[in-house]
Amino acid sequence: MTDDKVKRRLTTVLCADVYGYSRLMEADETGTLETLRRYRTAIARLVERHDGRIVNTWGDAVIAEFASVVEAVQCAVEIQQEISSQGSDAPQANPMQFRIGINLGDVMVDGSDIYGDGVNIASRLQELADPGGVVISSSVYDQVHNKLSVGFDCLGQRPMKNIAPMTSYRLTLGGGTAGQGSFPIKGNATPSERARAPRMEDRRAPPSSTNVVTDWLRKLPRPVAAALTVSVFLILINLFTGHKIWFHWPVAAILFAVALRTALGHRPQSDSKPER
Repeated sequence: MTDDKVKRRLTTVLCADVYGYSRLMEADETGTLETLRRYRTAIARLVERHDGRIVNTWGDAVIAEFASVVEAVQCAVEIQQEISSQGSDAPQANPMQFRIGINLGDVMVDGSDIYGDGVNIASRLQELADPGGVVISSSVYDQVHNKLSVGFDCLGQRPMKNIAPMTSYRLTLGGGTAGQGSFPIKGNATPSERARAPRMEDRRAPPSSTNVVTDWLRKLPRPVAAALTVSVFLILINLFTGHKIWFHWPVAAILFAVALRTALGHRPQSDSKPER
């Protein structure tokens, strides 16, 4: 018997499309085609560098798949950087820009081609991207948000043609993320980093002394933290308003009250009334 079962696999699909391609062709067919060929060559080189493969290149679109979600996102960022760099080297009145969408999903396999919602979603995400931008699905975000030093803007649930609304994220490529080469992969992220949304910036400055003190106070019991805060304010008021030292009396009273409350709160269970 012939096995007609459809083959499926989980893969990362990257869809890139030229923004305003018809307008560019109308303005300059020859120049637009030459530019498209040059950019496709660069895209193919970057896809191969990140262990992906080109699935299809119909019209002005490029479909590629990757075994690694991280490699797919890195490749997308480098594609936009490469195209931006080439465009700045030869300024044009109407520069060619790509929009990129990336999705991690199940696809149907037919020879070297892939089909299904996994591909369709990547194509719809590409339509949500800004020219020169990248939009990823929530399934991609879950895999890469704590592994790459890039930022993410949550776009919420945007309606997409023939696709159920889903949460998507836009990569922020400006500022510190510019430049050539792969982005460094982060180590094990803390739970607080994983919980941040909709926007996170993984390139952060070292924590300041103010942040350290604030975090330390948050870890203390609320009465103790409040007492210390009030005591510090009293000391500062005394130091800046007069030469006579008086803060020690109210501070001592506050600290004694907090210590007494803490001691009473930790009385042995036997001191309390027995349960009925």
